[in-house]
Amino acid sequence: MFISSAFAQTAPAAAGGDMQSSLMSMLPLVLMFVVLYFVMIRPQMKKQKEHRAMIEALAKGDEVATVGGMLGKVSKLGEGYLTLEVAPNVEVQIQRSAVVLVLPKGSIK
Repeated sequence: MFISSAFAQTAPAAAGGDMQSSLMSMLPLVLMFVVLYFVMIRPQMKKQKEHRAMIEALAKGDEVATVGGMLGKVSKLGEGYLTLEVAPNVEVQIQRSAVVLVLPKGSIK
């Protein structure tokens, strides 16, 4: 009983100090979000931009690797799809976004 009434009788804090302390308590949270942005979000956006540029630059005859591990030469290009020649006279149609890597010429024999 005595403790609860003692807490109720504490002196009110000054108005200017209260605002400053609330800003200082938010500072670590803001800094954490800034670090999170530069460590995780920005590199991921850069990687997505590079992948999009690689997919847009695909040309007929390029040798590519897909997400599933399939290797082949690009034989036809469409808007959202492309056709890979994975073996002589064997063609597979895949989504452009499934291309992971453009291989150097002559990699596929």
